[in-house]
Amino acid sequence: MCRKVKADWIIETPRLRLRAYAEEDIAEILPLIGASEVAFTTLRIPHPYAENDAREFIAASRQGQEIRRALILRDTCRLIGGAGLPVEELHSRAELGYWVGPPYRGQGYASEAASTMVCYGFEELSLHGVFASHFRGKQASARVLKRLGMHFEGSQREHIRKWNQFVDLELYGMLRQDRNARKSSDSCVSG
Repeated sequence: MCRKVKADWIIETPRLRLRAYAEEDIAEILPLIGASEVAFTTLRIPHPYAENDAREFIAASRQGQEIRRALILRDTCRLIGGAGLPVEELHSRAELGYWVGPPYRGQGYASEAASTMVCYGFEELSLHGVFASHFRGKQASARVLKRLGMHFEGSQREHIRKWNQFVDLELYGMLRQDRNARKSSDSCVSG
């Protein structure tokens, strides 16, 4: 279940704490987000990733409609990744994004964080829809989105240029009624 524990919406899940980024996070962010395997599989993360990139990212996360949260392990207080939910108010929708550092992949943290962000979008922001995309061939991301109950909506061929290569995007989406249909058998937080 989504559980707000502070006004600035720190959300706790069974294993994670989702909270706003802070300047103190830079030392932990750099080696994780700076890994080439993280940058290559995301749309907007540059490589190499420098301290100035982290400072700009944190500053941007404190303003505007884009909700960005650090993923913190509850038991060790280590930063392991991030999640975002940029809201498009005009259309009452948001784009789900997330990343997890290489040492923490394959342990269900992306699913847990993504589920929490989707829950927040529908239950707290009253969104009509949430959508996401991943690079073709990134099956781990496809599994996360399917586990959330998102529907595959199609592909955009060679839609993105990443590191001088054109990459296909796989598109997924979920509407409020899809989420409501799953609610009886699915809690807001999954692991």
